[in-house]
Amino acid sequence: MTTVAIEQAQQELARLIDDVVLGERVVITRNQVPVAELVPVTRPVATPTFGSAKSLVKMSEDFDAPLDDFRDYTE
Repeated sequence: MTTVAIEQAQQELARLIDDVVLGERVVITRNQVPVAELVPVTRPVATPTFGSAKSLVKMSEDFDAPLDDFRDYTE
C-alpha cells in the first residue's frame, strides 16, 4: 500500500492510477490524515442461473453410435 499527500497525488495522478491498475492500493492524505483511497474497480462476477441454457444444447440421434474412424479398433 502506498501513501501520498494530496498535493503529490494531484501531480502524479496518472502514475498512481497505473499503480492501481497493477493491484496497488493508494491512500491519499491531507495534513497526514488519510482521506481517500484509490483501489482497482472490481467487476461483479456473473452468477449462472439454473436452467438458463435450456433448449440451447442439442444432441444428435446417433450421439453414442461408434465412429467410423475407430471401427478398426472396435472390431
